[in-house]
Amino acid sequence: MSGHSHWATIRRGKAAVDAKRGRIFSKCAKLIMSAARQGGGDPDSNIRLRYVIDDARAVNMPRESIERAILKGTGELEGGQLDEIVYEGYGPGGVALMVQVLTDNRNRTTPEIRRVFETTGGSVSRPGSVAWMFEKRGLLSIKRSAVDEDKLLEIVLDAGADDLRSYDEVYEILCEPGVFNVVRQALTKNNVATETAQVTYIAKRNVTPSPQEARRALQLMEALEEHDDVQNVSANFEISAELAAELK
Repeated sequence: MSGHSHWATIRRGKAAVDAKRGRIFSKCAKLIMSAARQGGGDPDSNIRLRYVIDDARAVNMPRESIERAILKGTGELEGGQLDEIVYEGYGPGGVALMVQVLTDNRNRTTPEIRRVFETTGGSVSRPGSVAWMFEKRGLLSIKRSAVDEDKLLEIVLDAGADDLRSYDEVYEILCEPGVFNVVRQALTKNNVATETAQVTYIAKRNVTPSPQEARRALQLMEALEEHDDVQNVSANFEISAELAAELK
């Protein structure tokens, strides 16, 4: 199974801890600011904003914090200027990584991301050196217990999704970024709740590092996601279900 799928499973187990630290609220606020800046502050007319607000509410982000983030995004409060950056790099075992970031200060964030790579056995590489190994896709995950597979397949294919993958605990739906919101709307209309929903980078092919290298690669991914500016980390490696269960 791919590093992305197993990392998503492991990460779900850490979500409650992240919420207690307040880190997840900071990440949600940046997504809200970015969505409001690009499409306006009205969630009725800005579907991207509507969904990131839904995600923020799902982790119990306070209403006042959501409203403040919207106002920053629309420019009514200071502090809403954010840059979207994708860092490329390599981890242990030659694992390639794509790191999606939202930051208000790239001069601070860039050396910090570089330091995370270097202290965990990886390195940041030049733009384009890793990106060719990935493709940008919409990715949605759903608990297997939430919906029948045949029904789910019908819903997402009718909405324009490309693929439905079944794992131990979840279904994963892949689609082109342009139809991501259409697929998510179709799921919402049919009362199918998503575990995660994002436009991210999916590896075209995976490498298979040793168990020790896989552990270190996952440690690197976790260290990157602990950074407040990092929104998502994608990698191109496979690990065994046994190792994933151990790490989870």
